[in-house]
Amino acid sequence: MDVNEILKKQPILLFDGECGFCNKSIQFFLAREKNKDMHFAPLTSAVGKELLTYFEIEAKTDSVILIKDHSAFIKTCAVLRLMPFMKGLWPLMVVFVIIPPFIRNAIYDVIAKHRMKFFGRVENCALLPKEDKERFLM
Repeated sequence: MDVNEILKKQPILLFDGECGFCNKSIQFFLAREKNKDMHFAPLTSAVGKELLTYFEIEAKTDSVILIKDHSAFIKTCAVLRLMPFMKGLWPLMVVFVIIPPFIRNAIYDVIAKHRMKFFGRVENCALLPKEDKERFLM
C-alpha cells in the first residue's frame, strides 16, 4: 500500500502487536471509542514500517505512535491525543498535558520496560467484530 493511501486513513495508531499489554490496551480503547474513526497497525507490519520510514522514526522505536493530522506523536503525547476519541470522562485526561513530557515519558518508559514481564507476548490478535477487524491495517 502506498504511503499516501495509508495516510488517508488517519488517525492511525501504531502499536506493538506482540505485546500483551498493548493488545489489552487496544481492546480497552475499542470498548470505549466514541466513533469508529481510528485505524490500527502493528509496528512491525508493512503499514507500520512504511509509516515509521515516512515519519523518519527509528525502526527500533518501541512505543505507541499516533499518526494524526499528518504528524506522528510518540509515547504519552500519543496517549493523551487518544483521549478525545474516547467516551465518558476519558477526554478529561488531557489535563495531564501540563506535566512536562520528560516526566510523563519517564513513567511511560518504566511501564513499557516491564510490560512483557507482567502481560507477556501474544501470538494472535483478539477476535474482533468484522467492523473493527477492517480497521486493522497490515
